[in-house]
Amino acid sequence: MNVKSEGSCDPRFKRVKEVFESNFAAGLEVGAAVAATVDGKSVVDLWAGHADQARTRPWQRDTLVNVYSTTKGITAILAHRLVDQGRLDLDAPVASYWPEFAAAGKAKIPVNYLLSHRAGMAAVRKQLPPDGYFNWTLMCDALAAQEPWWEPGTKHGYHALTFGHLVGEVIRRITGKTPGTYLREEITGPHELDIHIGVGASFDSRIADLVAAAPPPAGAPDPMAQMASDPESVSYKAIANPVPVIDSKLVNSRAWRGAEIPAANGHATARDLARLYGALAMGGKLDGRQVLTPASIRRAHTEQAVGLDAVLGQKTRWGLGFALTQAETPLGPNPHTFGHPGAGGSIGFADPDAHVSFGYVMNQMGANALIDTRAASLYNALFEAL
Repeated sequence: MNVKSEGSCDPRFKRVKEVFESNFAAGLEVGAAVAATVDGKSVVDLWAGHADQARTRPWQRDTLVNVYSTTKGITAILAHRLVDQGRLDLDAPVASYWPEFAAAGKAKIPVNYLLSHRAGMAAVRKQLPPDGYFNWTLMCDALAAQEPWWEPGTKHGYHALTFGHLVGEVIRRITGKTPGTYLREEITGPHELDIHIGVGASFDSRIADLVAAAPPPAGAPDPMAQMASDPESVSYKAIANPVPVIDSKLVNSRAWRGAEIPAANGHATARDLARLYGALAMGGKLDGRQVLTPASIRRAHTEQAVGLDAVLGQKTRWGLGFALTQAETPLGPNPHTFGHPGAGGSIGFADPDAHVSFGYVMNQMGANALIDTRAASLYNALFEAL
């Protein structure tokens, strides 16, 4: 199906537009948007397709979509901003901000372990009630009470959902504000960024519905089935306690959209992901105002953990709250690129070496565990044009 994109694209980057439209022609997309900045200026801002599976709602310039774990990068920015403000010490114990967290042998876990997936708190052990994702106090109390799955600092494993409550509760204890409120008041409101953690019903008319990924072909690996083979494992509980998080009915619900789940329920446009990461690619300033200091940006992409991930079972490489480029899943050609992908395909990242940022969002879920091939095809075309 041939789809013509809307928006703008610098002629230098016409190949990005061609690839974007070819993904639709190949049947890989229902609706999507892609954006990029170079030297702080927009060079790509495109959207196409539909916001619903029935293709009755055209994707608009301001269409929002749930970006799953791309949200983690946004939450990490909030933590680094608190460091810049002198309110958070990443080497201090979590318990110095959140005293209840000291229970079950966790008194010495530093905040930086939360950001780098080394805390051993990758899942809630006890079975949560069906609405557990939406109950902030319940999630935080459960995490504070339990012991780690492994000795903190000895290995890393993806904190798929707990990352947001762990880092988010530290943010809340320091500021007295929920992460979504702090985000809105400190960053997205002043800079008019269409990025949100927790949205009211008034947003629903412009939120795209996520469309479930097709099941893997016969004989192909099925990561979800492999995790589900042991329901008590940290791998399965990390993405399925209380219920599997990769569920279009769940994430299209009003309850999901309205809650604050700072690891997984951010809603954003590609344009504003690119704008925000564009600031981080250019020393931290957006519209003349500092989002993060250069020191925080350097710290954010300093490697903290690399190797076999104890939850995902594949190699990952982490900075402080951000996924880092690696040979297995490169984010372009340069060594300091950092950002975060989300389940199904969305991604936002900054390349401070090339002064480039990139954002991609979509509603047709893909099955790639880390970097989606659609996103990679787009940012590879971007870098090839530089």
